[in-house]
Amino acid sequence: QVQLVESGGGLVQPGGSLRLSCAASGIIFRLCHMGWYRQAPGNERELVARITSGGSTNYADSVKGRFTISRDNAKNTVYLQMNSLKPEDTAVYYCNADLTYRDPASPRGYWGQGTQVTVSS
Repeated sequence: QVQLVESGGGLVQPGGSLRLSCAASGIIFRLCHMGWYRQAPGNERELVARITSGGSTNYADSVKGRFTISRDNAKNTVYLQMNSLKPEDTAVYYCNADLTYRDPASPRGYWGQGTQVTVSS
């Protein structure tokens, strides 16, 4: 079965950094488009960053210039480097894998269990 396992979340001060990892199994990772989404309590899940099977990236405007998504196909892992973190970045972050490049407002495919990121002083 497909498994996506996120790690790297935690508590960090404003202005700090975290690196999230998502390890995938049960899929041909190199063929999948990968994304990071986040959801805060009471809010809808939203796209944070996405990287295609070919390595093209896109970001939500709110994180552009602060976050970087990358992938290591040899390790079946996608990363999200988060710098200059703000309290409004606080959310559960989810990894997504999909063979189809979709509208980010309509995500499908496979999901991880999520990892909590809390930005607070």
